[in-house]
Amino acid sequence: MSDIAIEPAKVSDLSAASFEDLVAEIILRLGDNPDREGMRNTPKRVAKSLAFLTEGYHKRPEEVVGDALYEQSHQNMVLVKDIEVYSLCEHHLLPFFGKAHIAYIPDGHILGLSKLARLVEVYARRFQVQERMTEQIAQAVWETTTPQGVAVVVEAYHLCMMMRGVQKQNSKTITSAMRGAFLEDQRTRDEFLRMTTSAHEPL
Repeated sequence: MSDIAIEPAKVSDLSAASFEDLVAEIILRLGDNPDREGMRNTPKRVAKSLAFLTEGYHKRPEEVVGDALYEQSHQNMVLVKDIEVYSLCEHHLLPFFGKAHIAYIPDGHILGLSKLARLVEVYARRFQVQERMTEQIAQAVWETTTPQGVAVVVEAYHLCMMMRGVQKQNSKTITSAMRGAFLEDQRTRDEFLRMTTSAHEPL
């Protein structure tokens, strides 16, 4: 599986207590008191939050998919829209968030639908750039399900653009990645894009 791999042992070399000390030092250097009421538990909370938000480093797509591939002759597009995405920009460690739309065309097997959302989490819960994350999600679906084609679109808002820098609150970044039939067949690609951009209607 093509991936950026970091061994858990290397990540865990830094103990929880050491991590909390580093967070306390950052708070102190920024001009506040980590020992004051209201912040005494902040280093512990930050360490716990970051561990959760980066747990994707410890997960592998093939382990997430497991045995959730089922023999099925269905050969039309399967699309899961509006999968929530929360990640951290690797440049500023600020959040970016939005939605992912994933489609694939089965080739003898279908994947449990929840596994597509789980694959998104594998790559979203890391320090990321949206462009790479989109490609990684597409490649993970492609390699674990061996379908006729895969398409991924991610739409996200980046707090590094909204809270700082250019401070453009309404800008949205859209990235896409295609494999197989979606890359080779314009009509298939167009069908996917129409379905992902169609108006949201209540069921």
